[in-house]
Amino acid sequence: MRLVLVSAIALQAFVFAPVAYAAGGGGSTAPKPTNTTKKCLFGRVYDESAGRCVKPDKSNFTEDQLYDAVRELAYDGQYQHAQGILRVMDQEDDRVQTYWGFTYRKMGKLELANAFYQKALKTNPDNILARSYMGQGFVAEGKTELAIAQWREIKARGGEGTWAEASLREAIRTGLTYSY
Repeated sequence: MRLVLVSAIALQAFVFAPVAYAAGGGGSTAPKPTNTTKKCLFGRVYDESAGRCVKPDKSNFTEDQLYDAVRELAYDGQYQHAQGILRVMDQEDDRVQTYWGFTYRKMGKLELANAFYQKALKTNPDNILARSYMGQGFVAEGKTELAIAQWREIKARGGEGTWAEASLREAIRTGLTYSY
């Protein structure tokens, strides 16, 4: 009986507690600040091998390294600098499309953000992060029914319990969206 009660309390705490996760690749931790946000200016990215900040298109960064820099800058609120990096990345990558949407949403350009989220979902209908971010935009606009539809899609696509699902569920419940 005690185990059932503890499990019920733990479940209730998870379902109703504010979500304190950060997104990105759908992970549950915020990106750690690196020299990109500590030392670099004007959307430059820290190049470990060169030991300095460089323009994102002037080095041999991998797509994943650039994506990490975009995520870090976006988390830091440097949306335009994140977009500068997005410009030099593969525009057909649904992660890139998702982050175009995210940065535009955070800049208050909701129609443009939704166009990028839709493009990301056309590229990859199982992109639950794009669905979560789009749903959070719907919550901010007071379009709760559309947000709920995205939440249901996330669950239907195997995303139950992920940051994407939990953060959107919490946004729908409270009306508060997440800055990341």
